[in-house]
Amino acid sequence: MKVLLVNGSPHKNGSTYVALREVETALNNEGIETSIVWLGTEAISGCLACGYCSRNGKCVKNDIVNDFAQRAKNADGFVFGTPVHYAGASGAIVSFLDRLFISTPFDKTMKVGASVSIARRAGTTTTMDALNKYFLISEMHVIGSSYWNDVHGRRPGEAAEDLEGMQTMGNLAENMTFL
Repeated sequence: MKVLLVNGSPHKNGSTYVALREVETALNNEGIETSIVWLGTEAISGCLACGYCSRNGKCVKNDIVNDFAQRAKNADGFVFGTPVHYAGASGAIVSFLDRLFISTPFDKTMKVGASVSIARRAGTTTTMDALNKYFLISEMHVIGSSYWNDVHGRRPGEAAEDLEGMQTMGNLAENMTFL
């Protein structure tokens, strides 16, 4: 099994990475191949609704979305992580996911997916809800955990200190492995 994890934070090694790394470690312990992809700090354009992808099987914008799509075809599962910005996902991951799910012709049915949101305090559940819709509209299995798939902490050190959040990330990986 192969799972791709996406870090939608502008901070490569910030709190989102800490949470994803916890999931990755638990998946690796179960013998699952993983890779964390960081979206970076360059702007990711939203969908232009130009129709290019329906004719050519890829997005007209040749950037990280098309690069990731090539890797995603052979993945069995995905974990999309994002910091919470005003009770929602980062703009980068929303643009990325809009274009990824619209432009990719490969079958996502029955693959597994999980969303992870990181916040100082609140907004995590609305963020997870928005990310989970990409899985649901694609007939994927959405993976939950022992609580909401979130971690609390503004700085990386604080996220790692959220013991319940870190345990939730480990349980998420176990549930993903089971399914």
